[in-house]
Amino acid sequence: MPLYLRPGSLDEALGALAAGSLTVVSGGTDFYPARVGRPLDDDVMDISRLAGLRGISETASGWRIGALATWTDVIERPLPALFDALKQAAREVGGMQIQNRGTVAGNLCNASPAADGVPPLMAMDATVELASASGTRALRLDAFITGNRRTVRRTDEIVTAILVPKPAAAASSAFLKLGARRYLVISIAMVAAVAERAHDGTAAAVRVAVGSCSEVARRLPALEAALVGRDMTRLGETVAPGHLAPLSPIDDVRGSGAYRRDAALTLVRRALDALGRAA
Repeated sequence: MPLYLRPGSLDEALGALAAGSLTVVSGGTDFYPARVGRPLDDDVMDISRLAGLRGISETASGWRIGALATWTDVIERPLPALFDALKQAAREVGGMQIQNRGTVAGNLCNASPAADGVPPLMAMDATVELASASGTRALRLDAFITGNRRTVRRTDEIVTAILVPKPAAAASSAFLKLGARRYLVISIAMVAAVAERAHDGTAAAVRVAVGSCSEVARRLPALEAALVGRDMTRLGETVAPGHLAPLSPIDDVRGSGAYRRDAALTLVRRALDALGRAA
């Protein structure tokens, strides 16, 4: 019979992982649908009792999104405009039942190329905090996810939080997603952008991440560099097809690679235009 563990403390959970390989489950909104129609034979550790991993809190250097924070927590928590993109992505993650159960950290660990939470958090320069019985480490999100359904999390580790740093200047953000219909859909392409506004109305820093157009969501560093110093109300005019060179979209049932690249170009421009309107 497969094991089912539900530890009451982080130390207990880390001790269990150190003793043997277990599948870590929090909301279960990715875990259970992936196993429909076959026996559940995984040894499971359910971390939903770990109260210390809940909630979203502000620190001196930024914000801490606990590993058990749900999409509904993100939607309902009062947060600055930096989080607007993540809030919009949260509203796009399934229906309300999924938003109530699914966790932001679980979305990252599932590591789907179409994970809605990845582009906003990547544009926010988020890092992932991992704990094991031997200690804690933090990795940038773009180093944590390495491929389709692949991360660098070791079998003895749990993601304990997502850490978002405070920007150097006032920041706004935007998220856009294209799917075959408006709601409850896996994206064809999606874009998140964050801009920090200088006192003279120009962009002090801009970060743009595109999802569903590569095995892992990608930042666009050449575009980000080109946008620094630009008038915030005219950022979208700067975008050229060559700025999307880091992307490697594929053909699948939702769209061709060429269509994805063209859609991403349009979404990037619209997201940056949205930042200009918010400035």
